[in-house]
Amino acid sequence: MIVFYILLLLILSIYSYFLVDPNFTLINSRYWTLFRNTVVYFGYYQRFWSWIVYLIFVVALFLFYFYFVKQVKKYHPLILALLIGGILLLSYPFLSHDFFNYLFDAKIVTYYFKNPYFTKALDFPSDPWIRFMHWTHRTYPYGPFFLLITLVPSFLSTGKLALSFLFFKGTWFIFYLLSVYLLNKMNKKWAMIFATHPLIIIEGLVNCHNDLIGLCLAVIGTYFLLKNKNLQGRIILILSAGIKYMTFPLVFLIKHDKKRLNYLIFIMVIAMIVYLTIFGEVQPWYFLTLFAFLPYFEKFISRLEIFFAGLLLSYYPYIRLGGWDSLEKLQLKHIIILGFFIINAVYFVGLSFKNEKNNQLHNKK
Repeated sequence: MIVFYILLLLILSIYSYFLVDPNFTLINSRYWTLFRNTVVYFGYYQRFWSWIVYLIFVVALFLFYFYFVKQVKKYHPLILALLIGGILLLSYPFLSHDFFNYLFDAKIVTYYFKNPYFTKALDFPSDPWIRFMHWTHRTYPYGPFFLLITLVPSFLSTGKLALSFLFFKGTWFIFYLLSVYLLNKMNKKWAMIFATHPLIIIEGLVNCHNDLIGLCLAVIGTYFLLKNKNLQGRIILILSAGIKYMTFPLVFLIKHDKKRLNYLIFIMVIAMIVYLTIFGEVQPWYFLTLFAFLPYFEKFISRLEIFFAGLLLSYYPYIRLGGWDSLEKLQLKHIIILGFFIINAVYFVGLSFKNEKNNQLHNKK
């Protein structure tokens, strides 16, 4: 099974370049140009088959995920995390352009010595990275701690795109690996869920949304809380909120999962996601934050798999129809997510009736 899983991840890493920006040049080589032109043709002009390939990946990743969680005693989550993160280290963030904004925002500091909170990418029109970037008109929208984290790989890359790409991807890999390591020290099943979940793999390790960094810091903070190191835990949870403010309610988590306050915090995080959805749009990576509650509500998180699958499949308009350049495509995306949410809700209701019926039978005995 491991061999097939490795093969799947290798092919996924290659497939991620099928929707590479045609202006993106990772290295100056005719072999790179030949590879890029070949895969771009399939990704941009054979969109039906590209969607079929992506669909197969999502289904296969979920099947492997269910298998590994079920066989948690047979496999070590940390070894799997090393394989997954290592193989996907060179994958391209094919479903989002945010990653390159992270690179350039840090470059504004380390290369141009400017403040990205007041300076935007368009202020450097001669920079070659502008050719493949999106959202060049906005200033820095994230918390200051995320900027501090990204300054390290940016400084080490010395303004070179290939190094910056590799070092930034490596940063996500390190945080992901540390989270799996600490979760494994608490509960092997939590670590396995985190290590192999398709939403974390695609949105966190392939697309490299900074929500994964915030999630990993939340996991680290929770680990210290559960080890009765409250001060360290609170500080790290505050740093997590310094990535994206969505994780701020986690600062008030307490050790025992039976306390009502933890339920309230969980509801607050969901409310923040709903708020962003109503006044913006539903973004699949927002829901990565829910995995911070694995030590508290593992059973509930594990029963959201239908909805999580819907989040990944909501990229149908982007892959099959090309981009998010029309209201109809965005509406179709939201319809797909809503449809899977309703199916998951029906599953919850059915599960509740089944459990109630089993309890009644048990009481009669």
